[in-house]
Amino acid sequence: MVFRSTAAGQPQPPARSYYADTAAPWPARPALDGDPAADVCVIGAGMSGLCAALFLAARGYAVRVLEQHATGFGASGRSGGQLIAGFAAGMDAVRAQLPSTEAQVYWDLGTEAVTLVKDLIHQHTIACDFTPGYIEVALKARHVAELEESAADWARLGYRGLELWDQATTRQRVASDRYVGAVYDPGGGHLHPLNYTLGLATAAERAGAVIHESTPMLDFEETADGVTVRTPQGRVRARWLILCGNAYLWRTVPAIGARIMPVGTYIIGTAPLGEARARALIPGNEAVSDTNFVLNYFRLSADHRLLFGGRVSYSRVEPASVAQAMRRTMLWTFPDLRDVPVEYAWGGYVAITVNRLPHFGRLGRRTLFAQGFSGHGVGLTSLAGQVMAEVVAGQEERFDLLARIRHLPFPGGRLLRTPLLVAATMVHRIRDWL
Repeated sequence: MVFRSTAAGQPQPPARSYYADTAAPWPARPALDGDPAADVCVIGAGMSGLCAALFLAARGYAVRVLEQHATGFGASGRSGGQLIAGFAAGMDAVRAQLPSTEAQVYWDLGTEAVTLVKDLIHQHTIACDFTPGYIEVALKARHVAELEESAADWARLGYRGLELWDQATTRQRVASDRYVGAVYDPGGGHLHPLNYTLGLATAAERAGAVIHESTPMLDFEETADGVTVRTPQGRVRARWLILCGNAYLWRTVPAIGARIMPVGTYIIGTAPLGEARARALIPGNEAVSDTNFVLNYFRLSADHRLLFGGRVSYSRVEPASVAQAMRRTMLWTFPDLRDVPVEYAWGGYVAITVNRLPHFGRLGRRTLFAQGFSGHGVGLTSLAGQVMAEVVAGQEERFDLLARIRHLPFPGGRLLRTPLLVAATMVHRIRDWL
């Protein structure tokens, strides 16, 4: 079975962002040049690929990681950095496909993902400004009812520690008049995603993995003996292939790309506010997101900036001015910041699925993939890397459970699926406004 890349593209440097400007130093890693053999070839040096490489190398496997651009180039290096338990979809979407006992295990994996990230940070001493606490805020009374229902479901599933806040408490903890209630999860949190990703890369290399940057995958072929991956200057012969390109593989590997949609999301970073003013906005320094379908999310950085994200582009057409567009939304939430300039604005793609659950599966017997984390990638990508490494080591049960969730392709094919998604999303936007 041969899979040919349809859009490998040219390597690009990391885009300028607050994260790139405050990242820990990291070495330039050479492109692949030659024909090495490996036990496992991993495509993508983001969180999922690097976690897979780390867990495999730690078990003694020879691992080669191929990254088309630079380590952490994709969402792993520029996301909102919010660590959130569970999944972007409610558990009813899981219960519709799995019996209750398996749905419980599926849920447990979603919460284990959060613990895994914390454990990796601690075990490998990754300096990524991890800060505990996550708040989901409600803008309307119906949102409060939705949060109460969700919190009750989480409690039935065994999740502990959630707090429901009334309007007064919410406005004490998030200094905005826009919010009328919230749910607080002390188990969530936020981090510097690029530094976390770079820390995973360092840990994987210490364990013995080899990372090649500026190395796009041109095609791969799986045979009974293994998988061969071809690149511009060489090829890797491996027993296993793990695909971790997410939003950047949807065209490269059309066999799985039909079931994800890359959507643009954008973040701005203000000038430093000073500790007192920053903490006046979010006294507990938690990560915050709202309950809208097209949501906004924000948090404070380690140097007391407000990092404010949202304005998802389902059409993949970038706003004329990301900074101006996002600043208007930020001021709608925090009007007292009118005197504060925006110093950073960046964006890029994340991958969503139709049902907003992550997509795990196989292409052939020895080619694994995980994609479509739908906004919960900081935790679920790390878990994905771990469970794919387990498959290579002969422990397939957890991966197979995650892969049992069926995923529909986005309707409309290559030409019409984006316009159809934009139209469907407009319905949700109107509901957000009502």
